[in-house]
Amino acid sequence: MSGFPEELDVPVVAGADLADTRVERALRSTEVVFTGHVWDVVREEVELPGGETVARDVQRHPGAVTVLALDGEEDVLLLRQYRHPVRRELWELPAGLLDVDGEAPLRAAQRELAEEADLVAAEWAVVVDWFNSPGGSSEANRIYLARGLSAVPEHERHEREDEERDLVPVRVPLEEAVRAVLEGRLHNPGTVIGVLAVHAARAAGWSTLRPADEPWPEGVLRR
Repeated sequence: MSGFPEELDVPVVAGADLADTRVERALRSTEVVFTGHVWDVVREEVELPGGETVARDVQRHPGAVTVLALDGEEDVLLLRQYRHPVRRELWELPAGLLDVDGEAPLRAAQRELAEEADLVAAEWAVVVDWFNSPGGSSEANRIYLARGLSAVPEHERHEREDEERDLVPVRVPLEEAVRAVLEGRLHNPGTVIGVLAVHAARAAGWSTLRPADEPWPEGVLRR
C-alpha cells in the first residue's frame, strides 16, 4: 500500500509532538443566549489568525466522568438507560456530570459507580481523556477503569430517580462488548471509547493505564 501523495508534502509527526495544544484566541464578545438546567449556550465572537472574526455558539458544559467497571472474569458492567434526544435505550457505562462544587474527578467517578451500579472498587486508573463534541461543546470527559469490585451495603445504596430508576445492569464479556461496538450495535460515546480503549490497554499489558489522580487540565476548561 502506497503512502500519501508526495506532491501534498504531508509531514510525519510522532512521539511527544503528537499532542493537542491549548490556544487562547482573543474574544471580541460573549453572550449567554440560553440558560438551561444542566448547561448554558453562549455565543462568542472569536478572532482568528489574520484578524478575521467568527461567531460560534458553544455549549458551556460542566464536564463528566465515565467508569468502566471490569470484574475478575473480564466482564464489563453496562447499564441500559433511556436517552430522550435520540429516542433510544442505550447500553452505557456508569457516568455523570462534574456538577458538585469542589469534587475531584476521581471522587465523582467513585460516587457515580456507587449511585448508578451499587458498586465500589479497590483499584482505579485513568484509561483515556476526550472531548465529547469539541466543535460545539466544552465538555471534557475522563474514563476510569475500576477493578476489585464489591457491593455497596444495601442500607447505604442511593435511591435513583427519573430515568435512572429504570437502569438495567448486565455483565458483558469485554470481547463481546468490543464486537458489539465494531458491528455498530452500541452507540453511546463513552461506551464506544471506553470499551475500545480498555481493550487496547489490556492488549498492551495494562502498561498504558495512568494514575487515578493524574492531573487533568482539560477537565477544568469548563467555565
